[in-house]
Amino acid sequence: MVTNEDLIKVFEYALHQEYTGKSFFENSLQRMGIGAAVTAFKSLIKEEERHIRLIAKILRGLKKRGQMELPNAKDLGIMPTNYFDKRSQSEFLHQCIEGSMVPEVTIFNTAWLIEKDLSEFYEKMACETTGKAKKAFTFLSRWEKKHEKFFHEYRDRFSDIYSKIPWGG
Repeated sequence: MVTNEDLIKVFEYALHQEYTGKSFFENSLQRMGIGAAVTAFKSLIKEEERHIRLIAKILRGLKKRGQMELPNAKDLGIMPTNYFDKRSQSEFLHQCIEGSMVPEVTIFNTAWLIEKDLSEFYEKMACETTGKAKKAFTFLSRWEKKHEKFFHEYRDRFSDIYSKIPWGG
């Protein structure tokens, strides 16, 4: 059985990971050269801040009362993770290839790995807990999976596009 102290440690770890992800996105903004990517990352930073608020609220409840407080999705302002409209998406991919934006490709790949790691961690914790903890971890896992899917899609597109470029000869 998972104790209150165990949950506190796990949620503290999760909070640290969320701060790490947010920091990565903030630092990546400085290296981005394309407006659509900058806009997408700013949206992701806001979502990471929501993750942080959710986990911080859970931790406060666990530490003060030994109980979890779970805000609902409406309170968190969860929005669909469609960070690029179709036009921006097409322009972004074209500009990356045309300008050989390898650093941005690397950023998107690293972001995918961060989100994948977190979604897998939350999913594992959901399987190992019950009650409100399970609900919280399931919620967080699904949220991170949306981010993971977004970055995975771009990672695959970049890989496919770069593998088909005639590199000379």
